[in-house]
Amino acid sequence: MSDTILLQRDGALARMTLNRPASLNAMDFEMGSRWRDLAHALTTDETVGAIILDAAGPAFCAGGDVVAMAASGSGGAAITEMAHLIHDGTRTFVESDKPIVAAVHGAVAGGGLGLMLTADYIVASPDAKFVSKYANIGLTPDLGVSTLLPAAIGQRRALQLLLTDTTISARIAREWGLVTEVDDDPRSAAEDVARSWLHGATGAFGQAKRLIRGGVGRAFADNLADEARTIGAAFDTEESRTRVTAFAAASRKSRPA
Repeated sequence: MSDTILLQRDGALARMTLNRPASLNAMDFEMGSRWRDLAHALTTDETVGAIILDAAGPAFCAGGDVVAMAASGSGGAAITEMAHLIHDGTRTFVESDKPIVAAVHGAVAGGGLGLMLTADYIVASPDAKFVSKYANIGLTPDLGVSTLLPAAIGQRRALQLLLTDTTISARIAREWGLVTEVDDDPRSAAEDVARSWLHGATGAFGQAKRLIRGGVGRAFADNLADEARTIGAAFDTEESRTRVTAFAAASRKSRPA
């Protein structure tokens, strides 16, 4: 089993840690395979209620390992194959009903932005920096960046990052909507978020995530139909019946006599 991404389980909580610190967690083929395999394993595991994504070493992720690619003499066909591999995992995570929170620190560059944006909630350290760098080396966006980045911050700001050598701070990333919050201890804050999901209506959180993520690019009528099916199915769950009954009882007690 590859140790390029570590997996830890604590009950219903799964933690994925990018683990190529010497390469700033840049993705190579082995790491991409591990990403894809974990995506399929965790999203189909009914015992997983929430996922934390973080990273070892001084940076979250520097994107693809272009140094290793250049040294190997790999051609474009091999790079395309690796991109398809990683994209399979990213699509699987994004389209799943497993809520994901990311804890990011240090540099987040290139395809690292796409890996980060796989998460539904992102906590950044104050020292985090976000940059594209694709055009600097004559490459184009990958790992979901061309879709996930404008969905998070808008097309104009996405183009600013992709078409210029702009680096933004954690504070600006928060203002733009690239990250959800900034915290001195992003790992601890991310774990608090994940555990709050586990202590709440886990199924409802997961389905809300799926509806929002899946709604992008779909016809409005299809989204409405999906919402109707989903809320009906949720209403029939034991968890929902218990919570609705408690809510109704509390509402009756709060009404004036």
